[in-house]
Amino acid sequence: MAGLDEVGRGAWAGPLVVAAAALRAGDRHHDSLGQVRDSKQLSPIRRRELFESVAAACAGWAVGAASAAECDELGMSAAQRLAARRALAGLKVQPDALLLDGRWDFVSQPPGASNGGGGFDGSVRTVVAGDARCVSLAAASILAKVWRDGLMVQWSVRYPAYDFDRNKGYPCPRHRAALAAWGPSTIHRRSWAFMEHLPGAPGGERPAEQPRLADHR
Repeated sequence: MAGLDEVGRGAWAGPLVVAAAALRAGDRHHDSLGQVRDSKQLSPIRRRELFESVAAACAGWAVGAASAAECDELGMSAAQRLAARRALAGLKVQPDALLLDGRWDFVSQPPGASNGGGGFDGSVRTVVAGDARCVSLAAASILAKVWRDGLMVQWSVRYPAYDFDRNKGYPCPRHRAALAAWGPSTIHRRSWAFMEHLPGAPGGERPAEQPRLADHR
């Protein structure tokens, strides 16, 4: 069984990320997961400290992402499905069942879709507040959050005006002020309503490099 959790859905910039974490049953590495909790309940420093032990406790883990451009083109629900498919495709183990945080099943075959729709065919269970109740979902939450935060810190070097190293692409007053002054960068989600009254991106800006759309071990 693997747990899947997403991060970045409410961000103004950067990718939507889904992590899949398949834990080893009865493995000694589970002793290191006693402090694993929903990533939102942990400080950034503690999340980074736990990252390697969480990864080591997994029989397999993978991260899939949908870029800001894909979020704009597909819509957030379809983008989350895409990121989940990429995460599952990157797992080196094939799970028979999945746990998903929340109420929405974003991995099963959509109703009416053809067999080539890319949905998961095994058992799927949704768990409300699952990243606070299930170790595999808490592990996926940490993997997704640390991976995405690291990517946004890298992009803060290229786009220093937006403070991505601090806000990780999420709404905050300084982020809003930077958008009002400079307009959106090429990693902002331009289809969102708050973008309508902003100035265009700075002239002469080079296209942004796309994120790695998957990471796995």
